[in-house]
Amino acid sequence: MTFVTRLTLQSGDRAALDGIVEDIKANAERKGAALKGPHSHPPEKHSVPQRCRLHADDDRQFSTWEYTVFTRELEIHGHDSLARNIASQSFPDSVHIEAEVEQIHGAGRGN
Repeated sequence: MTFVTRLTLQSGDRAALDGIVEDIKANAERKGAALKGPHSHPPEKHSVPQRCRLHADDDRQFSTWEYTVFTRELEIHGHDSLARNIASQSFPDSVHIEAEVEQIHGAGRGN
């Protein structure tokens, strides 16, 4: 049985995100791991209204806070120790990482 680890990395700091992704790619190449990606998603633009006061009667607002989130996805096939090491690394606060592990059964094997 093989494990596929999907890593989803998000950040508002594109340079930091791309640097982390390049480090992961280089590490996977050194270890000989099968890596798919990175797959880039279109940037998500977010807009958040900012109220001057928390009181419900006060409609005054500061200018809207706008920011962009960049997303990259990678898949590591097999090589469980590499995936575990990457997912447990300490990343900068500006980069959010999610790891999803899926167990793949070979053809002809039933559950």
